Amino acid sequence: MIGGDLKVARRGLMFILSSPSGAGKTTLAERLLKKEDQMTLSISATTRPRRPGEVHGQDYYFVAEDEFFRMRDEGEFLEWANVFGHYYGTPRSLVEDTLSKGQDVLFDIDWQGAQQLSQVAGDDIVKVFILPPSRDELERRLRRRAQDSEDVVQKRMAKADAEISHWAEYDYVIVNYELDESETLLSSILFAERLKRRRQVGLSSIVKVMMGEG
Repeated sequence: MIGGDLKVARRGLMFILSSPSGAGKTTLAERLLKKEDQMTLSISATTRPRRPGEVHGQDYYFVAEDEFFRMRDEGEFLEWANVFGHYYGTPRSLVEDTLSKGQDVLFDIDWQGAQQLSQVAGDDIVKVFILPPSRDELERRLRRRAQDSEDVVQKRMAKADAEISHWAEYDYVIVNYELDESETLLSSILFAERLKRRRQVGLSSIVKVMMGEG
């Protein structure tokens, strides 16, 4: 049967959001997850201490350094990085299982993680870089959060220039002037990428049925 009785099976994609800290990618990621029932957030393993209110297995997998190094050495991470003295890594098995079920995985990671994922995942990846409207606005946003010390704010500002220099490595770049607008742009990118022929693995079967070959 043709039409609504046939649904095109597709392979999930890895939707990467990167930006300097404070540019808004975490808020945008949360908004996207709320309205996309075919998308889940990649939960990283980390060696940093748990902050108040964070839940193991929901915000991060909190592990000791020796356990993190074991997982890294045994190839259990798709990517890993050292950020401000703490290690972060993406568990491989959970991501691959999700993609095979036609579900998308959202990554809130930096440019180093995006580079590593690009090397191992190829066509499964869509990379979006979020820019702040200006450097001054980025600093204002960091200070408004009131979660970090002055020393950490300065370190994040110093790191911002290096992160922004990698913008051209991404498939899409959004300047986050306003959250609602940026959310709409992200949704448009996701919608178009899901329709790409190479991701719709069930198309060939449907075409065969249309042509009377199935």
